[in-house]
Amino acid sequence: MRPADLIMLLAIFGIMYFLLIRPQQKKLKDHQAMLAALRRGDQIVTQGGVVGKVTKVKDDSDEIEVEIASGVNVRVVKHTIATVRSKTEPAKS
Repeated sequence: MRPADLIMLLAIFGIMYFLLIRPQQKKLKDHQAMLAALRRGDQIVTQGGVVGKVTKVKDDSDEIEVEIASGVNVRVVKHTIATVRSKTEPAKS
C-alpha cells in the first residue's frame, strides 16, 4: 500500500467521522438529556405522532404515563418520545 493511499483512507475516515458519527452522537446525547428532564405536565409527541400530557414519571422505570384525552391514560416507553412541545415550570420549593 502506498503512503498516498493510506493518507486518502485516513482522510475519508476523518470526513465520515465529522459528517456522520459525531452529529449522531450529539443528537443521541441531546435526546437522553431531554428524557432525563421530563416531568409531570409536559406536553410531548411520540414517534408515532401521539400528542399527550405527562401525568406520571417514574425514575426507576423506562415508562411514563401520558394522558392523550380527557380521562384516557396510556403508558409510553420513554425512548419513543420524539419531542417535548411545552415544558412546565419547575415546582417552587
